[in-house]
Amino acid sequence: MRPAVYVLHSCALALLLTGLRELLFGFEENRCSMTYMFEQPEYRRIQLPRRVARQYPAYGLYLYGEGLYAQETRGLKLSGAPVLFLPGNAGSYKQARSLGSVALRKAENLDGGVHMNVFTIDFNEELVALYGGSLLRQTHFLHESIRVILRLYKNRPDPPSSVVLVGHSMGGVVARALFTLPRFNPRLVSLILTQASPHRAPVISLDPYILEFYSSVRQRWAAGEEDLRNVTVMSVGGGYRDYQVRSGLTALSCPSDDHNKLSVVVTAVPRTWVSTDHLSIVWCKELVLATVRAFFDLIEPETQQFTEDVEKRISVLNYHFIHHPVQLPGDQPNTLVSFTGTAEAWSEVNTLRVFYSAPKEATVKYFLFALSSRRKAYTHFYCRSSNLEMSSWLFGCTQMNGLLCVQAVDLSGRTELLPAYKVLTVKLDELSTISHLVIDASNPSARQFIVECEWQRDKSLTIPVPVPHVLSFGWTSSDVTINSSGLLHTLQLQHFHQVYQAFRITVMSHCKATKDRLPNIYRMKVPWFRDDSFVTAGIPSVTEMSGMLHMPRHDNTSSALLQLHTAPNCQYKVSVRTSFPKVLGQILRFCGPVLPVYVAVALLLALRRQLCSVLLTGCTVGMREAVAKALQPHKLELPILLLHLLLRQSWFQEGWSTLGLPAVDALPLTPIEDLSQHTAVPEQDWLRLVSLLLCMLGAAVAFWGTTVLSVSLRMMSLILGPLHRPSISRHCGTLQLSLQILLILSLILLGGVTCGALSITASFLLQLYRVLRLQMTERSLSHMLNLAPQKTSENGFSSSSDGQNKLKERIGTSLLSESVLQDVRDDLQLHLCLSTLLTLPVMLSAPSLFYWSRNLRYSVHLDPDPWWPHMVPLLIASVLLINCNTFMLSLSKLMLALTSRLLLPLCVAMVTFSPLHLYRVVHFLSAALTLLATSCYL
Repeated sequence: MRPAVYVLHSCALALLLTGLRELLFGFEENRCSMTYMFEQPEYRRIQLPRRVARQYPAYGLYLYGEGLYAQETRGLKLSGAPVLFLPGNAGSYKQARSLGSVALRKAENLDGGVHMNVFTIDFNEELVALYGGSLLRQTHFLHESIRVILRLYKNRPDPPSSVVLVGHSMGGVVARALFTLPRFNPRLVSLILTQASPHRAPVISLDPYILEFYSSVRQRWAAGEEDLRNVTVMSVGGGYRDYQVRSGLTALSCPSDDHNKLSVVVTAVPRTWVSTDHLSIVWCKELVLATVRAFFDLIEPETQQFTEDVEKRISVLNYHFIHHPVQLPGDQPNTLVSFTGTAEAWSEVNTLRVFYSAPKEATVKYFLFALSSRRKAYTHFYCRSSNLEMSSWLFGCTQMNGLLCVQAVDLSGRTELLPAYKVLTVKLDELSTISHLVIDASNPSARQFIVECEWQRDKSLTIPVPVPHVLSFGWTSSDVTINSSGLLHTLQLQHFHQVYQAFRITVMSHCKATKDRLPNIYRMKVPWFRDDSFVTAGIPSVTEMSGMLHMPRHDNTSSALLQLHTAPNCQYKVSVRTSFPKVLGQILRFCGPVLPVYVAVALLLALRRQLCSVLLTGCTVGMREAVAKALQPHKLELPILLLHLLLRQSWFQEGWSTLGLPAVDALPLTPIEDLSQHTAVPEQDWLRLVSLLLCMLGAAVAFWGTTVLSVSLRMMSLILGPLHRPSISRHCGTLQLSLQILLILSLILLGGVTCGALSITASFLLQLYRVLRLQMTERSLSHMLNLAPQKTSENGFSSSSDGQNKLKERIGTSLLSESVLQDVRDDLQLHLCLSTLLTLPVMLSAPSLFYWSRNLRYSVHLDPDPWWPHMVPLLIASVLLINCNTFMLSLSKLMLALTSRLLLPLCVAMVTFSPLHLYRVVHFLSAALTLLATSCYL
C-alpha cells in the first residue's frame, strides 16, 4: 500500500483519539466533596413475601442504618418518612449510604423527632443500560417493594401513604416506569428525584426490549393524565464530567403546561455549582446536602411524613435546586415592612453607583435611592452583596417621612445566589407605585461584607457577539473589549444554539486598583435549558472557559448568553474561538454510540472489495488494503442524501408509511423525542457532514482494528503451533458436512436452551480457529518451501496482478509450489475478514451473555433473549463459511457477482436504519454472511 493510505488512517485515528481525550479528560477537575460515614453502615435485609422472594430471587430490599439508629430499627418498628433508593446500571444498593448517612446526621440536629427511613433495593448490579430484558422485571419488583415498605408503617397513628423515590441512572427510568404497570396505584409515589437518568432515550440501544420499555414510559408520561400531574419529578444531570449519560438525555419530556416536572444540571444547582461524573453524583456532598435539605423541608411536622401539597413540593424543589430565593419555602411574604433606626442610619444616594464595605462592628445602615429622577434615563437597578445570608435586603418604599422610609414592600424575592455573592436586578417599569428603593446594609452579626449597586440602561446590558464558524478550526476569533463602567454585562453569543458547536472563551481583566473588590463571576446561561455554569476569577486575571451545549435549540430563535459580573472601572477583553478538539469531543459525546454502525459498514465494504477481487482475479487482497480501497463515502452518502430529500415530499412520506417501512434513524445530534414512532422525519443536511466524519473514523477503527487482530492471531498461532501437526493444505481447520450439520443444530439448540449470545460467541471461536490453522499452515509452507523473496505489495502478500498467472502455475508444477502458498494466503485474508465481521455481533451481544452468566444460578435460560431466534441465520452462515475458500467462490460467478452488488445497498440500509437501533447491525451482517455462504455452495 502507498504511504498516503497509512497517513490518511493515522490522521483519522488521531482525530478519534483527540475527540476521546476531550470527551474523557477535557473538563474541570472533580470539585465534589466526599460524603463520609461517621459510624459503621449497616444494611438490614427486609423479609419479602414468599411469592415475591420466589419470583425475584436475585433481588433484595434493605434498610440503611448506622450506630444507635441501626440498633433501634432492628425490629423494623419505623416512624420516619420513607425514602427508597434505586441503583442504576451495574449499581450497588450500598450507594444509598451517602444519602442515608447525611439524613441521619441532619435528623440529629432537629427537634420533634423528624427523620427519614432510607431503604435501598439490590438489583443484583444488572447491566440494564445494555440489556433491556430485565427492566420490566425490576419495575415489578419495585412495585412489590413499595407495598412491603408501606406495610411496615401500618401500626403507626399517621402511616405514610406514599414513598419518595431517588433513582440513580437507570434507576430513575425504572421509577417513572412504575406508572406504566396496570395495577399500580399512582398515589403510592408522590415525588421522584432522579440523578443522571437518561429519560429521553437510552444511551445505547443493543436490543429492542430497551426501546420498547422507553416507548411505553414516554407514551404514559406524555399523555399528561391527571393522576400523573400530581406526581412531582425532579431530574438532575451531571454536566460535562458525566460522559456516560450526557445531560441532554436527563431532561424530562412532558407536556409544556405541566409545571410539576423539573429538569436541571448540577452545575446550576445553588450552593453546588460543580460538575459530577456518573458515579460521584451519588456521593457528591454538595448535591447530597441540597437533596437532604429539600426532603426535610418537605416533611410536615404534624404527621412527620412527606407533604401531599403539590404546590409546596414545587416551591421547595425550586428553592433548593433552581432559584434559591430569599424567602424560605412555606414562609408568607411580608406585604408591608417598617424600619427602625435613627436618621443617622439613613443615607440618600445621588450617584449612579454605590460601594459600601460593612465594618466589623454591629451597625444599622440603610441606603435610599430616589426613583423619580432615574425613571427616564435608566431601566434597571442592579445590586449585589457578599453577605450570603438569604434575608430580605432590597425594599421598595411606599411611604416617606422626610428622608426616612416609614413603610415599604419587600423586593428581595428575585435574589439569585451566585458562588461568591448574591445579586438582584429589578425593572423600574414594574415599580410604578414605588418612590424610593431601600438597601438594608445592616450588620447585626458584625461580619464584614461588601454591597455594590448601580443604575443600568437596557441597551447597555446586552452586547451581541457573533461566534466563529465551527469550521474555522480556531484560526479566527470574535473579540470584544469592554471598558467596564458597570457591574453587569451580557454577551449574546449569536448563532450559538447547536450541540456540535464548541468554543474556547478567554476573558482577560485588567484593573488599576484591586483593593476591596468583589471577584468576577462569569456565567454561561442557556435560556432553553437549566445548565448554567459558573467560573469565579480574581482581578486581574486571564480566565478560560468552555462554551458547549447539552441540548440544541429547536427553532434557532435564541442563543446562549455569557453574563459577566464585573468590577467597575476595569477593562475586559473577551475572545471567542472555535475549539476543534472540543468539537470532536461533542460529536463523540452525542454520536459515539453510533460509531459501531460505521465500523460495520467499513468492514462490509472491505468484504465487497475482497469479493470483487476474487471475481476479477481469482484471489484476494490484503485486509488493510481492502479497507483502504473500500473507503468511498460518496457511494454511501449520496443515496442517503437522496432518500432524505425525497422524505421531504409529502407524497413520498405517504408511500413510505403505506409500505410500513421503519422510520429513518437520525444522528443523535438532534433531539430524540420518540424512537418508536413510525413516521419518516427528514434530518438536516449538515448532519451528512458529521456522517462523513463518522465514516472516516469508522474506517480508521476498522483499519487499525484489523491490524491489531491480525497481529494478535499471528502471535496466538506461534503459541498454538507446537500443539498442532504441521499442515500444507488450504483445507486445514475445515469440517465435514455431517459435522457441520451437527454443529449447526448444536449451536441452535444451545442458543434456544441457554442464551443466543453464547451460540454467537461459539460460532465466532470456530471461525477464529479456522484463521489460526490457516496462519499456522501459511508459516509451515513458507518454511518448507524456503521460497525466495518475491515481489510483494506493501501489505506483505502477493499483489492482485499475480493472480492472473495463478491457473498457469497450477498446471505442470509440483504439489508444493508457490501457488499452494498463495492459495493459503488468499483463504487467510478471506477468513480474517469474516472473523473481523463476526467480532461485531460478539461485542454487541456481550451484555446479554454477561447478564446470563451472572444469573446462571437462578435460571439456565435467558428470558427474554434478544438474539433468539434472530441469530439462527447468522449461526448457519458462520458455520458453513468455515469450509469456504477463494476457489469455491471463483466457481460461483453469478451468485458472487450478485452478492458483491448487494453489499453496498446493505451498507446504505445499515446507515439509514441502525444508528438508533444498534441491534439491527447484527441483522444486516447476518444477511450479508448468508449471501456469502450461498455464493460458496451455489
